[in-house]
Amino acid sequence: MIQRGLRCQRASILLLEGGIMKFVAWRGLSDAYRSAVEGHSPWSAADHDPQPICMRDVEQAELPDSLRHAIRTEGIGAVCFIPIIEGGRLLGKFMAYFDEPHDCSAEQIEVARTIARQLGFGIERVKAQNAAQRLAAIVESSHDAIVSKDLRGIVSTWNRGAERLFGYTAAEMVGKPITTIIPEDRLGEEPLILGRIRNGELVDHFETVRRRKDGTLVDISLTISPVRDASGRIVGASKIARDITDKKVAEAKIQDSERHLQDLLAAIPAAIYTTDRDGKITYFNEAAVQLAGRTPVIGTDEWCVTWKLYWPDGTPLPHDQCPMAISLREGRPIRGYEAVAERPDGRRVPFIPYPTPMRDAAGNITGAINMLVDVSERKQAESQQRILLDELNHRVKNNMMMLKSLLSVAARTSKSSEARTVLDEASKRVAAMAAAQRVLYDTPDAINFGAEPFLGAVCETARQMFPPAVQLVCEADPIQLPNDIAMPLALTINELLINAVKYGLPGNGHGTIRVSIRQNGRTISLAVEDEGPGFELDSVRSSSSGLRLVEGLVRQIGGTFEVGRHPSRCTVTFCQMPQEIGLATKSSDT
Repeated sequence: MIQRGLRCQRASILLLEGGIMKFVAWRGLSDAYRSAVEGHSPWSAADHDPQPICMRDVEQAELPDSLRHAIRTEGIGAVCFIPIIEGGRLLGKFMAYFDEPHDCSAEQIEVARTIARQLGFGIERVKAQNAAQRLAAIVESSHDAIVSKDLRGIVSTWNRGAERLFGYTAAEMVGKPITTIIPEDRLGEEPLILGRIRNGELVDHFETVRRRKDGTLVDISLTISPVRDASGRIVGASKIARDITDKKVAEAKIQDSERHLQDLLAAIPAAIYTTDRDGKITYFNEAAVQLAGRTPVIGTDEWCVTWKLYWPDGTPLPHDQCPMAISLREGRPIRGYEAVAERPDGRRVPFIPYPTPMRDAAGNITGAINMLVDVSERKQAESQQRILLDELNHRVKNNMMMLKSLLSVAARTSKSSEARTVLDEASKRVAAMAAAQRVLYDTPDAINFGAEPFLGAVCETARQMFPPAVQLVCEADPIQLPNDIAMPLALTINELLINAVKYGLPGNGHGTIRVSIRQNGRTISLAVEDEGPGFELDSVRSSSSGLRLVEGLVRQIGGTFEVGRHPSRCTVTFCQMPQEIGLATKSSDT
């Protein structure tokens, strides 16, 4: 057509692809020429409404040397560049080649323009057809239901996704009202949707229910867009429907789980609440209201459900420094704290908090949960217990002192030297027991006692009954021991000290006795060392009631008793460790 219309010897058509002119059709051109000139164009892709360009003699034209050489080699004398445009937009060009220099007349230029318009129209139509075919293929292969309808609600198109979702074929639905798949209780939705479409609105993510051909209901999410004709007038609607049954089932399970969790939290007698990651209250149970004496405001109250906070010593505790705030800031559970909440009525409630961060699947903190354990009754019980223990300690101490006094009076008034000796030793043993008793009831731990104050009390009591020239050096590791060995251990120390004073000092009654309690791993050793010559246990066991008593007391605590010489030393070794409750108490105090 180009050769006939322009009476040229050769011709070609090039189209813009990615901003580059590429040959799509040609006649009479070599591969070498096409390769050399492809991509060259007198216009850019951005030029609007470009005009034809004719070179009557390419030998006289201003061209790059490489391009001139390619044209000369191809035997081209003249050439016309005719733009192919549509709506002023450059689509490509066609080329008319003349073997000899040639002037294109105005008539030929007009013929070229006509040919270019026809080519532009054809190219656009082919592109539109291809685009429509691709769009139709996409719609037909989509897993979602894609439906179009007119403004009366009559179905125009129905893809395979719609067939799978609703059970109706395209033949059954095209030309039928869309209300065919709308349940009776949802029929009011269609006029509202069509009204919004007429106004040019997009209906996005509209969740509703539709009825399948078999009568079953399906949860779907709709996206509905207006459809316009060439003039921009709204003529219908395009609808995409997605089955969200699995989503609804998952949401229902989550809601059931959350409801079940809230029921569990509500049933727990301790105050429990949750916050978001910024510390805003998101949930609280009734026990939290009872402890705080107020109803927290969700989304407003921060960090804690309480009105005011204090440390146990009465120092004010700002909410943004409370354990819950620390837990969220540092991203870790907080334990071992105690605080006091003040209610609006002025009553103060001691409690122990247990804040713990909550995280999502990626490990990011989403909030926190806290449990506040009211320890008012425990505090009252501890106070009452301390009062009872103090009273018991007072009575036991008085009774022991009375018993010691009675024994001392009996010893002084007895006419028998043997009786005086026995009564004097009994008095010292009662004094040792009283010293141990005082240590046990002076400590806040009702399970264990400290070795340092214990040894100091027993040695101090013994020192008062020994000659002034006797020097006692008492040393103990800072360890805890169980209360049930206190009395056997006190009596053992007392007996070994009496023995050391009797037999381990020089004749002038002066000297030093060393007493120690040491820990080596899980082993505890009590050692009493004097300046005497020492003795063989087997040789004196039968004649010393005190040593026999020591051996019995040592067996009672599960230990061993050894005697050494050079230096003179008596050693008791045992493995009694503090009870677990005592360790926990000590840890929390620390």
